[in-house]
Amino acid sequence: MGNHLKDFFHRRFFVLLLAGVVALSTWAVAPTAGAYNNPDLLPEEATLVIDLAKSLTDAQEDYLNDHLAQFEAETGWKLRVLTQYDRTPGRAVKDFWGLDDKSVMLVADPRGGNLLNFSVGDDVYQLLTRTFWIELQTRYGNQFFVRDNGEDNSILQALSSIETCLRQGGCAVVPGLPREQWILTLITSIVGGVICGFAAHPRKQGQLIAWQWMLIFSPLWGILFIAFGLGPVVSRTSDLLPIVRNVAGFLIGLLVAYLTPTFNQSTPSETRS
Repeated sequence: MGNHLKDFFHRRFFVLLLAGVVALSTWAVAPTAGAYNNPDLLPEEATLVIDLAKSLTDAQEDYLNDHLAQFEAETGWKLRVLTQYDRTPGRAVKDFWGLDDKSVMLVADPRGGNLLNFSVGDDVYQLLTRTFWIELQTRYGNQFFVRDNGEDNSILQALSSIETCLRQGGCAVVPGLPREQWILTLITSIVGGVICGFAAHPRKQGQLIAWQWMLIFSPLWGILFIAFGLGPVVSRTSDLLPIVRNVAGFLIGLLVAYLTPTFNQSTPSETRS
């Protein structure tokens, strides 16, 4: 009798526990599921921009509607913009805009660590690879850029980069060279020059430049100067000024290191003689 009563209470407790879990999961998940497909948030009129987060001014929204429509007519590529905060139409925008393989939807949502996200069609991926989208997101969607330039400029500059690359038939990297990135390339160029200058110090009496040591260390200073110093600049801009500055930085670093007295002392053989 006691065992039957104990089993009854166990079954009763399990049923109540299961009902509570189901109730909690329904309460927690139902609003989220609805948020991912909520056509009620879509506008009644046709538009290429849905600004639920109010990230854009009215003038910017009007400009984008006209400009993106013209871009689509000229190139065949669809660019769409959705901004959201605590509400999103979710999957309903796909049918609203008729998104396909030639479409790019920019989603601006400030709730995450990065403002920008992209939904990219398969045909677009053939021209703009995944690394392009990652760089685009990190350059214009990071918190520092958004803080200094605003959400609207983050959206507009990201769209401008996408348009530029689609017009020219694809890009391996995001066009343009931010000042912070150029400074990094300048630093690597200078460090490459310093290493090259140290390697060039004469090791023998009467030797002017240690070419063999320069060649031995060439993989190191070559990677710093060519791959990290000039490569990012050449691939992102046709402006000659940053290239000239990086070359000058390399040469200055080379000369300073080569002429440093500490590394240009007489060799032991010279001292003994």
